[in-house]
Formats: sequence, C-alpha cells, structure tokens
Amino acid sequence: MPKIVDHEARRTRLVEAVWSLAARGGIEQVSLRKVAEEAGVSMGQVQHYYSSMQALIRDALDRAARAVNTTIESAVTAADTTSPEAILRACLYALVSPAAESSRLMRFALVTAGRAVSDPTTAKLLAPGDDELLTFTADLIRAAREERGSERHDEGRTDADICWSLATSLGVDIALGYRTSEAAQRVLDHHIEQVLR
Repeated sequence: MPKIVDHEARRTRLVEAVWSLAARGGIEQVSLRKVAEEAGVSMGQVQHYYSSMQALIRDALDRAARAVNTTIESAVTAADTTSPEAILRACLYALVSPAAESSRLMRFALVTAGRAVSDPTTAKLLAPGDDELLTFTADLIRAAREERGSERHDEGRTDADICWSLATSLGVDIALGYRTSEAAQRVLDHHIEQVLR
C-alpha cells in the first residue's frame, strides 16, 4: 500500500522552521538550506514545496496572519460569553498574550516588515486589520456602548482601527521585551474604557 503523505503538515513544518529562524536571527538569516536543517528534512523536500525563498517567506507570512486570526478566535471561544465588551477585550488581549507562540509570530512579522517596503504582497499581508475585522470590532464597540447605556452613536470604525493598531503595537513591545503582557493589558484596559464611555 502506498504511503500517505500529509502535504499540509509538511508545509506547516517548513513554515514553522522559518518562523523560528527569523525570530532568532532575523529574516536575513533564513535560507532554504537552514530551513531544511531546522525542520529536519532534506533540501529536496523544501524545494519540492517552495520553488524560491520568496515563495516560502510569503507563505510563512500568510500562515502567520492566519495563525493570529485563529488565536483571536480561540480567545473569543475561551471567553465563553455573549457580552460584547468581554468579547472585545478577549479579541484585543489575544495580541498581547504572554504565550510564547504569540510572541514568536509577532517577532516574525516584525523582522519581515522591512520587506514590505519593496514587496507589495508582503505589505498587504502585514497591513493592520482587514475590513471584515474592523467591521466586526466596530459592531462590538457599538453593542458594548449600548450595553453600558452610553449615548454615543458614532460608527466606531475609527475606534476599531485604533484598538487594533494599539494592540498590535503592544504585541510588538512584548515580543521585543519592552513591556510585559500584564502592562500591555493595563494600557488596553485604559483605552477600552475611553472608547466605551
């Protein structure tokens, strides 16, 4: 019987090797050969899935963005609440989590940011918050204001955009060791209070 190969698992293993290498030594330290060594596979296997370093980095960026989205979704599920304010906090806290995986993904995004200057695809992948996320967050803000009895009736999209920009910036600070997760949450709490007044 022929061996069943899980191609998705192999790609994930290679991408995780890129994340780890880049987080430790910067994107300039990542090469196909080093990725093969980090993942414990042959160079041939890396080249089978990725024809170039650029293709591998782009896939690693795309998967990092999806992994962050999954982290946010998991945080909402774990919050186990229907309160819009609690859901809003859970979403934003996901980016300032003390979890090693969150910091690794944030460090990877940070070390690849230089590519965004000359690579439009990278710039798009690193762009803060997509339209769907901002709409979802704006809806949460409106509902949380109503839940608090706030008289504000503005759209909330600008506030949603600021919330995600702040959470991303704080996540970078944590990844670089500039502040703790707890300190970042305090800053987010302060901002959320201002937004929901």
